[in-house]
Order: sequence, then structure tokens, then C-alpha cells
Amino acid sequence: MNVVSAMPQPIPPSPFPWFDLVIIIALVALNGVFAMSELAIVSARRARMEAMARAGRRGARTAMELAADPGKFLSTVQIGITLISILSGAYSGASLGGPVGERLVLIGVSAESAPEIGFGLVIAVTTFASLIIGELVPKQFALRAPEPIAAMMAVPMLWLSRLTAPLVWLLDRTSALIFHILGLDRETENHVTAEELHLIVAEASSAGVIEESERAIISGVVRLADRPVREVMTPRTEVEWIDINADPDAIRALIAEMPHSRMPVADGSVDEIIGVIHSRDLVRILVNGGPIDLRAIMLKGIFIPDHVDAMDALKALREAEVPMAFIHDEYGHFEGLVAPANLLAAIAGEFASDQDEDTDPPLVEREDGSWLVSGTLAADTMADRLGMSLPEDRDFATVAGFALWRLKHLPTTGESFSHKGWRFEIVDMDGRRIDKLLATPVKAGN
Repeated sequence: MNVVSAMPQPIPPSPFPWFDLVIIIALVALNGVFAMSELAIVSARRARMEAMARAGRRGARTAMELAADPGKFLSTVQIGITLISILSGAYSGASLGGPVGERLVLIGVSAESAPEIGFGLVIAVTTFASLIIGELVPKQFALRAPEPIAAMMAVPMLWLSRLTAPLVWLLDRTSALIFHILGLDRETENHVTAEELHLIVAEASSAGVIEESERAIISGVVRLADRPVREVMTPRTEVEWIDINADPDAIRALIAEMPHSRMPVADGSVDEIIGVIHSRDLVRILVNGGPIDLRAIMLKGIFIPDHVDAMDALKALREAEVPMAFIHDEYGHFEGLVAPANLLAAIAGEFASDQDEDTDPPLVEREDGSWLVSGTLAADTMADRLGMSLPEDRDFATVAGFALWRLKHLPTTGESFSHKGWRFEIVDMDGRRIDKLLATPVKAGN
């Protein structure tokens, strides 16, 4: 009688620890909460948080307090993230590695290598989940809406920082000691430079958040403090003035042609500016038929040096009796005047006037891509339009000054020079004054 031996039956796997899996998922999610809270509170804009606090948003003021003391807050977050990472890594391998290995045996993996493969597979999946769910996705949420998330998570983070205060204090003091040994200052001032602000505005314009016209105005405001008053003033050669000694007939003729609401008053020469008059005061005298006495209605003007910037000029105009300032160089020579209209034009661009019917625009684009540029145009306005840079330490204000800086001599009609991919040709001279230039883009290889 033959005895057939029975095949050994495979040992059924132990029950899968679903409860342990839930704990690991919860730890990974909690790691994401810490990462999201950290980035949201650190990157939240203080101005918006203050607005939320004034509106009564719960947690906004707490978020600002946490951001004001980043050492303690970041230590609290780091404690939580580190503990969670250790627990999830160790717990996942210990509790899930064996059960996963048993199930790998059922699909053909050798019993000898299954435990190691199961352990490695669990660690790999846990690490991947920690990166995606515990770091990348939460941080993307924090970047999308930092202020609301900061306000929502500030109170729990505050309570956690209080619970871990002793350990946080130790970590904070230790990091402070290391910075002291290295000779570094932990408190860094976060200043936004003008260049960064220009980039932010340009990106906002490219993304369609603001219109191109709005971008130009914002850039004009930001650039105002960097522009010397000589770049925005009305130059001496274009100043219209009235002589204090003019006879009544000459004054009446001047009033009939006066395009401005205010007029500088000089004593015989534009170099001898002594004050300002309002055109309405002259009109009132003429209407009433009284004697014209310019000294009686003249107001005192203000005089500022040519090296101040446009923002300083704006401040001076706001404090003056009449908003018109006269610009003089270090030798006392009159160079021009600045009024609110000059500053507005520097921000928003030149305005059309019925007095400009016979005046050519200062910057005209031609069909071939070249530009006809007025010599009196502000140099940085030309540079912005042509997309080129100028030296920051330049001592010229206009396109004519730019040409003189490049040529090093008084040019004649037809002379040319190149700068930053553009060829500039002097096309019109008005005596010794550069009146018009032609800017042509230089093609590569030419």
C-alpha cells in the first residue's frame, strides 16, 4: 500500500494592522500641518495680517506675534516635525514591514528575502507619502493663501509652543550660541529694494494682474525718489517769465498769451528770478481797471539746489506758499523750475495741451523701428522706452546730456555713436543745443 504524503499548506498571513496604518497616515498628515503652518506664518504679509486683525479675524494677531519671534516658533515646529518623522519611520517599518513581507511570499517572493523587501517597500512608500502629503502639497497651500492659513493655525501653534517651552528655550539658546560663535546676527532686516519692486510690478503686469498703464504709473512713482530734480524740471530755456519792470501794455499782451496759472517774475533777466504771480490776480486787476503793480501781488518763491531728488522737491512744494520752486546750481545760476505738473508728468507721462499744437512729441516711433527723440526728453524716460540701461552715477538729466556724455564734445549734425545695442545720430542742432536725435536698433552682427 502506497502512502502519499500531503503537501505542506502555506501558513496564512497574520491579520493586516490597519489600525497601525491609520496611525502612520495621521502622522504624515500631521507633519503636513506643521510644514504648512511654518511656511504660512513666516511668509504672511504683515500689512494684510494687520488688516485682518483690525477686522476681528481670530488668530491674526497671534500669527503676527509668532512671526515677530521666529526663533521660538521655528523651534516649536521643528520639534514637532522631527518627532513625527522619527515616529512614522520607525513605526511604519516595525509594524507594517512584517505583514507586507508575509503577503509578498504569497505572490512568489522567497520567504528568506520577503521580510527585508517588505521593510524597504514600507519605508519607501512612507517616505514618498511624507514628501508629497507631509511637505510639498501643504506648502503649496501655504503659498497660495498664507494669511488665512496663518490666522487659522496660529492659536494651535501658540499652545504647542507653550507646552514645549522648556525644550524650545534650550533649542533657541543653543542656536543663538552658535550664531554668536560664528559672529552672525540672527535678526535680519527684510527690505524690499526698488529693483525688486520693479520686478514685482513687471511680473504682475505680465500675469495680467495690473494693466500696462498702471504698471507705468507705479514704476514712475517708485522711480521718483531716484530721479534728480534736474530730470523733471522745466529747463531754463523753456521757462516763460514776466519782467517786474514791464509796462502795462506788455503785461496785457502777456496775459492774453499766458498758458499757465502761475508765472515767474524776474528783474530784467531770467537769471534774476525774484518771485511768482498768479495769473488770476493779474486778470482781476485788469477787469477792475486798477493800476498794475506786480510787486504788490507777487508771492515769494522757493529756491532749491539742483542735486536734490524729485521727492525732496515734492516735499518742498507741499510746504511752500506757492507750489513753484526755482532750481539753482552750486554757483547760483538759475537752471529751471519745478511745479506739481512736472512731477505728475514724471509719473504719468506728458499731457497734451492746446499750446502744443505746433510742438513735436518728444519721442516718436517710426515705421522702421527707429525712434526720433527730443534732446530735452528725460534720459531715463528714453532708456525705459528703448529698453536699455544708463549709468546710475550719471551726471546728465536729458537725452542731449546723454549725447554729450558719450561724445565728449559738442557735436555737429550727422555725428553718431552707439550705446547698448542702439545707434544714435544727431539729426538736428539748434545753435549749440542738441534738438533731435535718431535712435536706431543695431542688428546682431552689424
